Amino acid sequence: MQIDPRGPRFGAAVTTLVLAAVLVTQNPWLLAAQAIVFALGATDASPYGLVFRRFVRPRLGPPAETEDAAPPRFAQAVGLGFAVVGLIGFAAGITPLALGATAAALLAAFLNAAFGFCLGCETYLLIRRLQPGRIQ
Repeated sequence: MQIDPRGPRFGAAVTTLVLAAVLVTQNPWLLAAQAIVFALGATDASPYGLVFRRFVRPRLGPPAETEDAAPPRFAQAVGLGFAVVGLIGFAAGITPLALGATAAALLAAFLNAAFGFCLGCETYLLIRRLQPGRIQ
């Protein structure tokens, strides 16, 4: 499946704001909400993607190119992993773990939103290239 690459960048911008708010407020419920968004994004059902498709993309026109949906889905799954670790940190009272995991996810989201560099996507592509039997 091919997607508009501006959609994941939009989602990364919203995610950046949400995760920054988690760091400032140390609110585990906000991180839990973002974890749900990550889980939905890993299955192509991101609410941020829905907002992009419904309200933003019609104002931008068609994309110059499209990209495979698999790398952004993988990136959402990685984000979910960091959010779960953050939630475990909050639940266990290990605030440095919670904030560190949240900060790592925030960094990745910011890189995508600001510079179009999707760390999770690049990791996905690296893993694919390293799989045995794949043509380099």
